[in-house]
Amino acid sequence: MNYGFVKVSSAIPQVKVADCMHNGKEITNMIFEAEKAQVELLVFPELCITGCTCGELFKQRTLLENARKALLAIVNETRECDVISIVGLPYEYRNMVFNMAAVIHRGNIKDFLPKSNLSPLEKNWFMGGECLGDEYYRIERSEEIRHACINKPVVFCTPTFRFAVEFQDELTNILPTSPVKSLYGADIIACMGASTEYIGHHSYVKQLMQVHSRRCTCGYVYASSGYGESTTDGVYGGSALIYENGELLQENERFQMEPQLIITEIDVEKLRNRKLGNKDFLRPDFHDLTKHLEDEEINTKPEEADITLTRSICPTPFIPQGEELDERCNEVFNIQVAGLCKRIEHTHCQTTVIGISGGLDSTLALLVCAKAFDKLGRSRKEIVGITMPGFGTTGRTYNNALNLMQSLGVTIREISIKEACIQHFNDIGHDINAHNVTYENSQARERTQILMDVANQLNGMVIGTGDLSELALGWATYNGDHMAMYGVNAGVPKTLIQSLVGWIADHHADEASAIILRDIIDTPISPELTPADEQGNIKQKTEDLVGPYELHDFFIYHFIRNGFSPKKIFYLAKHAFEGKYEDEVIKKWLTTFCRRFFNQQFKRSCLPDGPKVGSVSLSPRGDWMMPSDACSTEWLKECEEI
Repeated sequence: MNYGFVKVSSAIPQVKVADCMHNGKEITNMIFEAEKAQVELLVFPELCITGCTCGELFKQRTLLENARKALLAIVNETRECDVISIVGLPYEYRNMVFNMAAVIHRGNIKDFLPKSNLSPLEKNWFMGGECLGDEYYRIERSEEIRHACINKPVVFCTPTFRFAVEFQDELTNILPTSPVKSLYGADIIACMGASTEYIGHHSYVKQLMQVHSRRCTCGYVYASSGYGESTTDGVYGGSALIYENGELLQENERFQMEPQLIITEIDVEKLRNRKLGNKDFLRPDFHDLTKHLEDEEINTKPEEADITLTRSICPTPFIPQGEELDERCNEVFNIQVAGLCKRIEHTHCQTTVIGISGGLDSTLALLVCAKAFDKLGRSRKEIVGITMPGFGTTGRTYNNALNLMQSLGVTIREISIKEACIQHFNDIGHDINAHNVTYENSQARERTQILMDVANQLNGMVIGTGDLSELALGWATYNGDHMAMYGVNAGVPKTLIQSLVGWIADHHADEASAIILRDIIDTPISPELTPADEQGNIKQKTEDLVGPYELHDFFIYHFIRNGFSPKKIFYLAKHAFEGKYEDEVIKKWLTTFCRRFFNQQFKRSCLPDGPKVGSVSLSPRGDWMMPSDACSTEWLKECEEI
């Protein structure tokens, strides 16, 4: 299966100005190369059959005839190729010369698309496509190209994707055409360019591609003229770019003397899923703009055809790399702090009460509290941190909890839950040696009761520590740690929490606090609700029970953000975690994720308030409104079939 991926390519041929036969052979060879690589859509630069720098030669009959012959040669030699190729040439029609894009597929020219937005210089040689009017004309003088038509605004339809063609000047126009084409259903925009290089121009084009592909929720495949063009008045760098919804998937190295072909895959399923429910793509007032557009069907490889994935799949979709990680952490932390500041001011609470376990989640929540009180100009002593040792508390987490509270200068309280839980076990007739769900949840609920009651005593507010990953898996005790008065971590996945705490340790903590924070990061994730081992180490490790959080965060992102099926998520995970997890391991935890995500929705349906920090959120008040009794049958069935 292709799992919604479409293999695309941008080609930069080595041209000779006005040598159409040479250029035609170069283009044909690159089409053959793309066909071998299973490319479905191949984009060449503008006027690539002649070269874009022919100048007054565009008015020469010899050049125009040779360009036409070269095009027909390309068509004839690639009759057995499934790849859809888009090439550029000057084309004479009704005593007018147009800058044309020819769409080629299996020996047919599906369309001639004329350029309309001409530069002042181009108007010396070409007529704009708008002079043809809204109607389109069949070309009858040549048997070989009888299927082609001129000036037919079209979104091409194939069994696996839809695409449209535009010229770079349309992209830079004040009223670009790509939004209309996207609204009409184009998944991919093939963009042909022919512009000289100058300082800042390449960055400008990349910004346009990034913005337009995100704005239109589409893919962009861009090819611009390169080596071989005339350098009389400028240099052509040969830029090849492929974008997907604002993300740069692939680019070439410009100013190369050899032909270049960059290849990657655009995830059309993801793009279409992003459009689902987006009213911008369903607005009836756009019908007048698009009613003249007609689908032109192109039969290509069936959707079930296998595809060899070449693009990289990020294993940590919530965590960017490099400088962007610092920006992400700074923004997320400030969102959390701003949300808590507003809630503190609105409720006029005198204190915030937070349970400190020595684990990652409570650590980040405490850091958010400390920063919020600093911004409000209030003493950190008004933050009450309570450590509540239980039957599974280890010396490492206990000491880290105390040391962190001390280093941050908050009020420290220690309230053991052991005696209260023993009394509770006696009251309900539970054997203290039966370390089952009753044993564990009783402790979690006792801790929550302590926090709530202390908050009542101090006119305070209980700050929740649970994170997005735990909410997705339902890894929280209902009416225990599941409940709070404001959950500052509710929108932050576990993998990002690790990065956030590390970022704070590196940039915003003194050396003593940084040492504590780094040790907390290195501590195994655990609720510590069952006794430690004989050496006093953590025995109950969360990731041994529900699976690695890096896998679950990967599943969460693609399930919620992209709406992917279990089979698609498994396929992506195999590529993202190749060499780290066996297929059976990925399948096991993916099945666990699907089962728990559905079964635990009832906990998410009554979540306390908390700030949304990213594009993935599980708030039942607007982001993830799912019935608590939805069936997971079809998802689990698909997991079994993997």
